[in-house]
Amino acid sequence: MKPATIALATLLVFAALTSSADDAAIREAAKRLVTEHLMIDSDTPGIRLYLRNKRLPGLKFAAQRTLLYVHGATYPAETAFDLPLDGLSWMDYIAAHGWDVWLVDLRGYGRSTRPPEMDQPPEANPPIVTTDVAIRDVCAAVNFILRRRGVDRLALLGWSWGTTIMGGYTASSNDKVYRLVLYAPLWLRTTPSQIASGGGPLGAYRTVTREAARKRWLAGVPEDKVASLIPAGWFEQWAQATWATDPKSRDSGLLRAPNGVILDARNYWMQGKPLYDPAQIRVPTLIVHAEWDQDTPLYMAQAVFEKLANAPYRRWVEIGEGTHSLIMEKNRWQLFREVQLFLDE
Repeated sequence: MKPATIALATLLVFAALTSSADDAAIREAAKRLVTEHLMIDSDTPGIRLYLRNKRLPGLKFAAQRTLLYVHGATYPAETAFDLPLDGLSWMDYIAAHGWDVWLVDLRGYGRSTRPPEMDQPPEANPPIVTTDVAIRDVCAAVNFILRRRGVDRLALLGWSWGTTIMGGYTASSNDKVYRLVLYAPLWLRTTPSQIASGGGPLGAYRTVTREAARKRWLAGVPEDKVASLIPAGWFEQWAQATWATDPKSRDSGLLRAPNGVILDARNYWMQGKPLYDPAQIRVPTLIVHAEWDQDTPLYMAQAVFEKLANAPYRRWVEIGEGTHSLIMEKNRWQLFREVQLFLDE
């Protein structure tokens, strides 16, 4: 073996050992995390928002170590961001690195208040919880966290539709944002949408089956890669946790999700009309995208990256062999480490 090859092999082995040691330390730290559950008022009477917080005991609060996560169009925050797959969630991972980590469920999702329209047949009302409403919910969560922690800024992390929410909020409130992470960013659509294509009237909400969720998850994955993409039992663990957040799913087997995001897709994203301007974002921004993502294809990430003209610096990470739900797949550690590197540096 040539000297250069030996040196490279040595570096790779050292990196693997270091990574393994780091992972063990993170798992040990995660066992000590403090967890807090809160319900806060939204700007709408009768609508309350669920927040979850995780942090190490005795953590000194700082703007540079505070983060809020928001979910996407269909599923709540906790069942992806704080799902302990293999004993550790992404929320655990960030908190174990010394961060004060929060998640929020928008109205109509998870443990937050479901608007009264969701207790009626979907066709009885127009779509609810559009992006502007979601941004208002994030604003309520941000203001609560800043007051509670006595800090003036925080980092924001959004997934899918959540990137529009966090991007839109940041564009109008740069002074309250330290850094921005856009995981699977949504932008103008030139290809069919898995959830928004087709016509016909939209009701207040839609319902989703587990079978449909799995089909959507695996769309675009090469046939010979399907079996190894999601470790055994992980999809079932996620589905069980997710459907359990809807009190009506026990009898129906259906998960309800507000249709405001679908209305916005039809009226804006599929009509060449962006809901916010990335050029208005003036904080460091990271984009993370996965190779087989069919919900937010590669051209969307590229378009957002190019438009981040006024960010002090911007970064784009593309991860191979992953889908829109990379957060819960075999390569999730690559996502975790790339985001943590950006947050910590």
